[in-house]
Amino acid sequence: MGLHSFKRPQAQQGVALVEFTLVLPLLLLLLLSLGEFGRMLYQYNVLLQASRDADRFVASQAWDSTLGTISLSSTLLDQTKNVAVYGVPSAAGSAVVSGLTTANVAVSAVGTDHVRVTITYNFCPVIGSGNCGGAIPGFFGSQIALSIPLVATTVMRAL
Repeated sequence: MGLHSFKRPQAQQGVALVEFTLVLPLLLLLLLSLGEFGRMLYQYNVLLQASRDADRFVASQAWDSTLGTISLSSTLLDQTKNVAVYGVPSAAGSAVVSGLTTANVAVSAVGTDHVRVTITYNFCPVIGSGNCGGAIPGFFGSQIALSIPLVATTVMRAL
């Protein structure tokens, strides 16, 4: 049996730096994508809470006891949409999520004693296009859209 010789440490001196340079972009991409995913979940939770608040508001005021059914007036609809977007019945303050408007909120009666509030919002990631209308190229020619639709729906019984 012969003696095995090991490589001297001087021959391996730059390998760790080269490996780190190759792996660093992948690690940064992973870190940034996890941050964006967390931000998307946070915005969805904010939208869901806004939907609950607006549904609670409309459920407490939509019941017409003389008719025994739900009555949604245009004033009540506008106030409910303002509660979903601004947190108050009047259109004052800033939106709970940047870019959310009353056009993104739908209020409807479900059956004779339930109301539904639906908020539709397009999540726009920070990474990528600033106006969120863009897309990144795919591997086989089709583009991948950057915006992700978030839909928060709540149904409650009118009181």
